[in-house]
Order: sequence, then structure tokens, then C-alpha cells
Amino acid sequence: MKNGKRPTRRQMQDIKSAGLLPENWLVSKDSPKEFVIVNRFSGKTRDIRRFA
Repeated sequence: MKNGKRPTRRQMQDIKSAGLLPENWLVSKDSPKEFVIVNRFSGKTRDIRRFA
């Protein structure tokens, strides 16, 4: 699996709007419609869709 990167400011806002804490998540995959985040501690993944 690809290593996660620190989220950008825009990604942090999207993570917060999903009800999650940005400090606990890394961005694994990013596209204009959605991005995949990985939990820093447990390794669980989540997909977050963007509504722009």
C-alpha cells in the first residue's frame, strides 16, 4: 500500500466536514472527486467524496 502524506489545508477542511480529526489521518490517494485517507494508528482506510 502507498504511504500516506500529511493533508493540505483544503483536505483538512474536508476531513473535518466528514466529522473526523485531521491530526489522525494521512492522505493516501487524491483525485478531484474523492480522496482516500488512512488512519495513522490503526491503518484503516476511508473514502471521502468532495462536493464542490
